[in-house]
Amino acid sequence: MSLLSRLRRPSTAAEPAGDAGPSGDAAPAGADGPDVAADPTPPGIAGAGRGRWRTVAGRVTTVLAGLLVLAVLTAPGRFDQLTPVAFLRVPVEALVAAALLLALPGRARRPAAVAVGVALGLVAVVKVLDLGMSASFARPFDLVLDWVLLDDGYAFVTDSVGTGGAVAAAVALVALVVALLVLTTRSVLRLTRLTTGHRRTAVRVVAGLTAVWVAAATLGVPVADSNTATLVGQHVGQAGAGLRDRREFADQVARDAYRDTPGDQLLTALRGKDVLLAFVESYGRDAVEDPEFSGGVGAVLDGGTKRLAAAGFTARSGFLTSPTSGGGSWLAHDTLLSGLWIDNQQRHDSLLASDRLTLNKAFRKAGWQTVGVMPAATSPWPEGAFFGYDRYHDAAGLDYRGPQFSYAPMPDQYTLATFQRRERTPGHAPIMAQIPLISSHSPWAAIPRMLDWDHVGDGSIYRRPTSVAFNPKDVVGRSTTEVRTGYRRAIEYSLNSLISYVETYGDDDTVLVFLGDHQPSPLVTGPNASRDVPVTVLARDPAVLDRVSGWGWQEGLRPGPDAPVWPMDTFRDRFLAAFGPQPPAHVAAPR
Repeated sequence: MSLLSRLRRPSTAAEPAGDAGPSGDAAPAGADGPDVAADPTPPGIAGAGRGRWRTVAGRVTTVLAGLLVLAVLTAPGRFDQLTPVAFLRVPVEALVAAALLLALPGRARRPAAVAVGVALGLVAVVKVLDLGMSASFARPFDLVLDWVLLDDGYAFVTDSVGTGGAVAAAVALVALVVALLVLTTRSVLRLTRLTTGHRRTAVRVVAGLTAVWVAAATLGVPVADSNTATLVGQHVGQAGAGLRDRREFADQVARDAYRDTPGDQLLTALRGKDVLLAFVESYGRDAVEDPEFSGGVGAVLDGGTKRLAAAGFTARSGFLTSPTSGGGSWLAHDTLLSGLWIDNQQRHDSLLASDRLTLNKAFRKAGWQTVGVMPAATSPWPEGAFFGYDRYHDAAGLDYRGPQFSYAPMPDQYTLATFQRRERTPGHAPIMAQIPLISSHSPWAAIPRMLDWDHVGDGSIYRRPTSVAFNPKDVVGRSTTEVRTGYRRAIEYSLNSLISYVETYGDDDTVLVFLGDHQPSPLVTGPNASRDVPVTVLARDPAVLDRVSGWGWQEGLRPGPDAPVWPMDTFRDRFLAAFGPQPPAHVAAPR
């Protein structure tokens, strides 16, 4: 009994019915407020009512504790598996924990229950992280390598909905972690008291459920569940896998067929050309094949093919398989440029510490001026030193004076117009430029309108409402259909920007390679989407496309379902082989 309940125990027959005043006499009824003494409910009955409510509340709390433990143990780590059926299982981990707690002596039971509760809370946190990663990147959270993504996620939310929303999201995440740890620990303690208070019944229940689980597992019935144990094993194994991968990747970096190739033997078929490499954010295979997107995006690509053909340009398109999905654009950039499969942050960091010959460096070695145009780089970007640009334009250096469009600091058309003004002046030396276009970055909310190129200026024109094509009021509360509509329109805008740029500024010495960095998140593609992204080579000089005729890529800007699919890490060597000195017919080009 608590101190409060002892102080407020019901009056006995020997005690006065009224409340005592300062002198100890009974206060007169009705002297101050309602007539308490006139309450017809006998004190004993009132106490019994409160007792029944306590009993009901206790039972409800116990049921909720059991449901929380069951939910944590049976919850899947992927959003596409998050269905009511997923929770209709007998978690073997619960049976093992219950048997252990029942077997322990009383003095050791409570510390063990606390340890089990904390461990369960950590499992819940990991499953929440896995669910978040499955929704964003279509993969589980890596407990060794992915912590850096939390900082990137905070920056993304800040850019998308503002600092206030980002702070609120961070506070909510911390509160969720603390709540899970506290609630799971208290739940296990409560269930432990219940089972030890009814030991004989608890032993029978655990034994019966264990028999059911063994029978179900033997027969292959899905009710037998061990997904939490599997999840823990997978995440524990990540540390060892990371160490092995570090060694394997070091060997891969050291093997480079082009490391010692002289500059005068690199890219000889592109001498005198401006080679522009553009990554279109989130431009994935679904954009050209999903019926919900392909009508609008396909019309842009097919119409662009005709418009550029009228200007003398031809194109070939295929697919590359990206190392990432939903995000992590830098991993795709690394992979394409280095010719190495970069699918995690550890490999990215190891690449930056190496002297690998990237495509940028190959152009620089062969005599081109190399340029990096990074409109999304709003903070120091150490990757710039690794890629070895002669000139580098980050967000601040691009001098944009207009509004931010959701995540994107500036529209793609402004990025391309500024690049043209600064780098492709009359009489300039041949350049190789890497240009990630970011207007199609999630959350696919505010989207600019295509403008006359002469009107883009310093970007202040985008402050006019007429310069915005699409801008939903509520970024957070949109439906899936609205998000998918925003995605389609953003991809259309980015592709239109590129097509119009080539149509306006392209010449005989322009070579454009553009591709997606990765598919959008599963919210757009649905579960189990491929990681393929479209890739296109475009030029007016027919000799350029003659060099890639052996690739089997399809004509036009829009690859069809039967277009070839290559791993993205094969592109560097294929490109260098195609545009380098051609070997004799009997010697195979490097692949």
